[in-house]
Amino acid sequence: MRTLMDVQTLRERMISGQRTVLLDVRWKLGDRDGDGQRRYRQAHIPGAVYVDLPSQLASAPSAAGGRHPLPEPEAFREAARDWGINNDDVVVAYDDNGGLSAARVWWLLRDGGFDAVYLLDGGLAAWRAEGYELDNGDELASLGNVQLGSGRMPRLELDDVLDFAGTSLLLDARAAERYRGEQEPVDPRAGHIPGAVNAPTTENLAPGGQFLPAAELAARFKDLGADGRDVAVYCGSGINAAHQIAALAEAGIDAALFPGSWSQWCGHPDLPIATGATP
Repeated sequence: MRTLMDVQTLRERMISGQRTVLLDVRWKLGDRDGDGQRRYRQAHIPGAVYVDLPSQLASAPSAAGGRHPLPEPEAFREAARDWGINNDDVVVAYDDNGGLSAARVWWLLRDGGFDAVYLLDGGLAAWRAEGYELDNGDELASLGNVQLGSGRMPRLELDDVLDFAGTSLLLDARAAERYRGEQEPVDPRAGHIPGAVNAPTTENLAPGGQFLPAAELAARFKDLGADGRDVAVYCGSGINAAHQIAALAEAGIDAALFPGSWSQWCGHPDLPIATGATP
């Protein structure tokens, strides 16, 4: 399953007039309301529509469900139509953060049964590096007609996580210091799910922000234990884990998402936590 499109291919599609819906998903942990849209309005790839991650790619946070629960399927379908997506379109999503937030909309569209969606490899930085033009302000899309379902991508539910971690490979995509429990900037408890193996999402990327080549990703995940085993991924709130799933897909590995991730897990005081560098 191919997940990436390079900037040269996108540019060629745009010049030739091939129908492409561009989604700009600017969001970073710690952003205030409106920060992503301000960055988008300052400079974005021509034609790109802004996607607001907290309001359009997640439902309301809660202790029981985590900081970024998956949106209701009907609400996500209506958002996708507002972005102008039709059933036969090609969609390319990007951000200014190595794809770490754009991967959320990639996963949601694939989960809804829309396969022609890609991450722009290297994102806005790669586009800028080629010297391609940028626009500012807002882009308004014509209403699309895309039909989306739900449940096409594998998921891991809260009640199944511990058993999965005991028999298969559960990857924790957060930074190592959060996994070890030395730092926890946003959630009420520090540490990791017992049995999970740390695999920081940022290590999927080369220094320029592009994904590592597929062979290098495959070697990385094999070293982590993804060698014929079932794989699932979590992160802080289910956002960066989608990036890990995209990287695994590039490596030829299908992986499940634990949508609630650490923010849901640690919101249940009865669930165990582990600390330190080992699972």
